[in-house]
Amino acid sequence: MAVGRYSVAPRLSFGSLYGTSDTVANLRQGIKLGVISTTTIFLKEAIRLDVLAGQYYGDARYYWIIASGSNIGWSLQIPPNTQIVIPDLQQALRYLG
Repeated sequence: MAVGRYSVAPRLSFGSLYGTSDTVANLRQGIKLGVISTTTIFLKEAIRLDVLAGQYYGDARYYWIIASGSNIGWSLQIPPNTQIVIPDLQQALRYLG
């Protein structure tokens, strides 16, 4: 079962809402510190992040990890010539707790 970005996100507003900014910041910090290794690719053609997640992780639901590592937000369709940073999935999940 995939770990969603909300499962490691803090609860806000009396526990009823999720905040993902801490999760994204924590993932980026782990990459910056070298705790999470990455692979960098340059897209030759337009592709969706969920397709990349399926190819690299075996589960499209981890698209948010690639989006966070690449500093590109949640848009699924990514244009050609975009640099994509693909964090090591197991290291990222361990780091995020």
